[in-house]
Amino acid sequence: MMTGEFLSSKTSLQSLLIQFLHFHLLSLKLKKPARYVSQNPVRTLDAPDILDDWRFNLLDWGSSNLLALALNCNVHLWDSSNNSAHELEISDEENQPISSVSWNPDGRHLAVGMGNSQVIIWDVAADCLTRTLKVGDGVLVGSMDWNSNEILTTGGFDGKIINNDLRARSHTVETYRGHRQEVCGLKWSASGRQLASGGNDKLVFVWDRAAASPRKWVHKLDHHNTAAVRALAWCPFQANLLASGGGDADGGSCINFWDTHTGSHSNLVYTDSEVCSLMWNKNEHELLSSHGSPQNQLILWTYPSMLKRAELNAHQSRVLYTAQSPNGCTVACASGDEMLTFWNVSETFKVAKPASQAHAKPFSQWSCVR
Repeated sequence: MMTGEFLSSKTSLQSLLIQFLHFHLLSLKLKKPARYVSQNPVRTLDAPDILDDWRFNLLDWGSSNLLALALNCNVHLWDSSNNSAHELEISDEENQPISSVSWNPDGRHLAVGMGNSQVIIWDVAADCLTRTLKVGDGVLVGSMDWNSNEILTTGGFDGKIINNDLRARSHTVETYRGHRQEVCGLKWSASGRQLASGGNDKLVFVWDRAAASPRKWVHKLDHHNTAAVRALAWCPFQANLLASGGGDADGGSCINFWDTHTGSHSNLVYTDSEVCSLMWNKNEHELLSSHGSPQNQLILWTYPSMLKRAELNAHQSRVLYTAQSPNGCTVACASGDEMLTFWNVSETFKVAKPASQAHAKPFSQWSCVR
């Protein structure tokens, strides 16, 4: 009897061991190898005369894979598929510097904000001006974002946020009032329902188009207490998660995380250098931040642990402007040092190997977008 119990127990142990080995081998097959993020930009272009101004948003990458970069009074388009550049012939009688650029969702129209309250809508496929919007009275249009292919939201130096319907003769359809100073950043959620705005008044507002009073903010977020808030990013894999960044070199620089369903503050990470921009990785649970003094770098964070996966250094001035390629694999960065750099942040999984110094790096030659 005891022998039978022993054999039965032995058989059960063997069965458990076989199951354990099976699941262990399966987990090894499913587990992704460590991802290597290169510490060097894959390409560097010249960006002469770019303005180093925190009020401006001068870089955007459209769904048609065209990168738009504003250099003083000109807009340059760069096609990454064939490395070609094209300058838009935008005429401005007042010779106003361009303060912001933003592609509409289908990548056909580019909105160009000016310093005189005007926004030019340019049809890139037809290479012509389609409309000019007047969105204020002599105020600089520093931030823009599209809610759809027809609704463009603009933020001005007067603190007003305006929804503009390009289908209507009277294009102003809604005006949001909350900021007491300049609007520095605007971002619509993926659903198009909620809008986040950051200002020089150190505040973040969340607006909801489905609310009973859509022109009234639903959340006023005030954890940024040292400087303007221009960095805003909606999480693509977790609904109602908003990241915001601000601060300066006085030690108050940080990234805040918010639940915009309740308005609650969920996390805070200090960065030790001002946060200029934020963007979520489309392919991984990661957040990329760009910074100013004293580091002037990019940091790739894992989420939600907020551990640093990579620190990317190439710029000598604050990295104010960033844009993400349509597939999310590449990030373009522009800085006051007149450099436009490109980084692979979602490379194919591979084993990390140190770069050989005996061979030239790919795409390391300088090119000019002019």
